[in-house]
Amino acid sequence: MPPEEARQFRDAVLSIVSQIPRGRVTTYGTIATLTGWPSHSRMVGRTLRYTPGAERLPCHRVVNAAGRTAPGWGGQIVLLHAEGVRFKRHNVVDLSKHFWVPEEE
Repeated sequence: MPPEEARQFRDAVLSIVSQIPRGRVTTYGTIATLTGWPSHSRMVGRTLRYTPGAERLPCHRVVNAAGRTAPGWGGQIVLLHAEGVRFKRHNVVDLSKHFWVPEEE
């Protein structure tokens, strides 16, 4: 991905994440699709992890396609629980209740 497209991708990821409402989650793949790069879900995760300032966004509201939280980040589960997000077995988010996609304009 050329540098200018990478910047546009990063900005789009951060914008989408900033919109995720309290008590809702979305997936890396959904964010990648919304940016126009549907095969770049792993890059969404890297963007959230390595972009300075991203920690001020509700990154804890992003999970994988199965509803699993980020490995090694136990605080994510705590934050989601505090927002009323329900989990199924093995700390998997109940996507049928909490999945969010921005409304189309």
